[in-house]
Amino acid sequence: MDNDFVKEITPKSQDFSQWYVDVILKAELADYSPVRGCMVIRPYGYTLWENMQQLLDRRFKATGHKNAYFPLFIPESLLQKEAEHVEGFAPEVAWVTHGGKELLAERLAIRPTSETIICNMYSKWIKSWRDLPVLINQWCNVVRWEKSTKPFLRTAEFLWQEGHTAHKSEEEAEEETLRMLEVYRDFAEADLSLPVIKGRKSDNEKFAGALKTYTIEALMGDGRALQAGTSHNLGQHFSKAYDITYLDKDGQLKHVWQTSWGVTTRLIGAIIMVHGDDRGLKLPPNIAPIQTVIVPIFGKQTELVLNKARELFSYLKDEIRVELDDRDEYTPGWKFNNWEMKGVPLRLEIGPKDIQKRQVVLVRRDTGKKTAVSESELLPSLKVLLGDIQQNMFKQAKNFMQENIRQVNDFEDFKQLIDKKRGFIKAHWCGSSECERYVKEQTGATLRCIPFCEEKVPGKCLVCNKESDTVVYFAKSY
Repeated sequence: MDNDFVKEITPKSQDFSQWYVDVILKAELADYSPVRGCMVIRPYGYTLWENMQQLLDRRFKATGHKNAYFPLFIPESLLQKEAEHVEGFAPEVAWVTHGGKELLAERLAIRPTSETIICNMYSKWIKSWRDLPVLINQWCNVVRWEKSTKPFLRTAEFLWQEGHTAHKSEEEAEEETLRMLEVYRDFAEADLSLPVIKGRKSDNEKFAGALKTYTIEALMGDGRALQAGTSHNLGQHFSKAYDITYLDKDGQLKHVWQTSWGVTTRLIGAIIMVHGDDRGLKLPPNIAPIQTVIVPIFGKQTELVLNKARELFSYLKDEIRVELDDRDEYTPGWKFNNWEMKGVPLRLEIGPKDIQKRQVVLVRRDTGKKTAVSESELLPSLKVLLGDIQQNMFKQAKNFMQENIRQVNDFEDFKQLIDKKRGFIKAHWCGSSECERYVKEQTGATLRCIPFCEEKVPGKCLVCNKESDTVVYFAKSY
């Protein structure tokens, strides 16, 4: 191995933030753009997003949702209709004031999210109980004028999907909200190998205008939490503001109940930070742009080896995402390091001796383990190995998360742990916004979620010492 190759990546233990940026740039996922706070997603990074998009879109359609598209621009008067929503987004909204050289009669917001424009349309489309439920998703870009930015994690413009649904009852809306949260959990864990904690946000942390916000929270390699996806029960806040009503079977005019839910390209940041190492990316096979790369080792028999490599590529290309690296200007060692940097799950090596033995050598990115496989068993062996890598990456990430979940009862212990160890900290909470804010002010940690999976256990609030049976997760976050 050419160890000089990885010197261009700052070690994770030395500077995690710089390591993260180095990996993005060196693996050619994205690059900085001339627009402040924006990034250019390069083909390798965009293919990664496309793979994720396809896997999620399949799940959305399986649950009855259809895709649509709504305008990028939102009239200011429309945005102002829902005061709580506007207050939550006001600092991040970018405005269009001119069309060409003419001053616009009304400012246009560049969508920070689409509740307002979608609600305006739903008020036209929904008239009767027969029109419900409305199950629509949108794949698009949004703009939030962030002060501090980092590629994929927080940028002024980013890509996402946003689901927006309307229902006859509060029960149906709640069922939808939780169904989509579970879709996100399954996608994160099954396809991204990303373990998450599922739960509800506190009122302080919920989405502006929501009745309830549910979340999946992931733990990054530096011990910070990342909100990996959210699902909101909007109640009737927006339907009353935008007059979305329907005539029910009983002849009564009623307001609909709504939900919204979304994940963004920040999930790519999560994949980097959870799975990556000092050699670069590690990508789960389900989403990797290239699942297996073929690296021929020519020796003195270039034509023989190249023909065999091309034969293997033709055999595999309709079964898995495979690439043949037949460049002759780079050494095999350089190629090994390059594809490791890009996180390709499996490397297939083929040389003159392998051809004689009618075998190939498979090398795993997750463990580095080499396995010689006969040509006749190549395809089934590849599929088994890719499945095993997917599961092993989840297992490794799950072990890391569990090792970094700690429970405390004393606030002084909490302050030391959150400063020195980070990770998730479980603690009792009385439910008051004041205690929650105090933790944030004193430590910088936020209440990430009130988990679904924790049993009610008697204890005392971390801050005020009042009796409480609610255990919550705190963490410093991105």
